[in-house]
This record gives sequence, C-alpha cells and structure tokens, in this order.
Amino acid sequence: MGLVSYVKESYSELTNHVSWPTWSEAQKLTVTVAVFSIIFALIIWGGIDSVFSKVITNYFSWIKNS
Repeated sequence: MGLVSYVKESYSELTNHVSWPTWSEAQKLTVTVAVFSIIFALIIWGGIDSVFSKVITNYFSWIKNS
C-alpha cells in the first residue's frame, strides 16, 4: 500500500463515508467549544494562580524565618 493509494482511500473515506455537520450546526458547536474552553481556562488559571501564590508566599516566609 503506497502513499498514493493511502491518499486516494483517505479522500474517498472523507467524501463518501463521513457525515459532515451543516454550516449552522458547525457554527453552534464551534461557539459552544470556544465558550467552554474559555471557562475551563479561566478556572484552571485561577486555580494555578492561587496555588502558586500560596507556594511562593510560604517559600519566602520560610526563607525569611530561616
């Protein structure tokens, strides 16, 4: 199975056997993914920020008292 055969079979699979969403459905799904990605990123960012802040504060407090 060569590269040309692989490309031909891949193209056939994508054009004949894959059900593609409609344009409006793709837009709705894209907005949904973007919104949840932003929310998730903000939650992770806030969590990491507070954890690192506490770790750094404790580290410098430990250094100061040593």
